Amino acid sequence: MTDVRYDRAPGDVPSEEVQAWAPSEALVYSIGLLVALVLTATSFWVANTSMLWPGGVGLGLAVLAIAQMGVHLVFFLHLTSGPDSTNNILALAFGLLIVFVVVVGTIWIVTDLNDNMLMPSSDAMNMRKQP
Repeated sequence: MTDVRYDRAPGDVPSEEVQAWAPSEALVYSIGLLVALVLTATSFWVANTSMLWPGGVGLGLAVLAIAQMGVHLVFFLHLTSGPDSTNNILALAFGLLIVFVVVVGTIWIVTDLNDNMLMPSSDAMNMRKQP
């Protein structure tokens, strides 16, 4: 067997040496707030400007919304790619899968109901009345 030495267990508070190199929480939250405000202001500008092609406004807003979600996940929820947040990433992926299934399933069911529940056209109704 190999002797593996761990300096700390998962969940332990890092030593003072590691904490000295980490940015403060206030700085991380301030940067996140600043980036979120810039993205929000940019989305308002995209929605109200005539400088963009009208078809590209929706795409621009979608890109800014995804970027906003990324900022919130990283700066405020502290979701990283490190080994400590593997469970959080899996929980997020599962939540996104559930939301995707619910939204796509709802659209599928409503579309199917719409196709099957259409009122017959007036021509079809007139043909049934005539003997």
